[in-house]
Amino acid sequence: MKLSEDQIKNELESLNGWIIQNGKLHKQFSFSDFVEAFSFMTKIALYAEKMNHHPEWFNVYNRITIDLMTHDAGGITSNDIALARFIESEL
Repeated sequence: MKLSEDQIKNELESLNGWIIQNGKLHKQFSFSDFVEAFSFMTKIALYAEKMNHHPEWFNVYNRITIDLMTHDAGGITSNDIALARFIESEL
């Protein structure tokens, strides 16, 4: 179920650095090098596959941009929040 704007705003308070951009949870990450960035992506990929909830992401060398939203619901859901929390826990 799609979260309301108020619910999303409340969740953002505890998600360090995440913003809403183009209707999606959005954050950019930087790492020391490509291997560190790719390792981070691998951890997220394994968890996302278990959730059956996959991020939109873009990687160039040591930078990763992640966008989260639930296409079937047409917006941000609790699955997106849960995945963002997992991502934060892996930093």
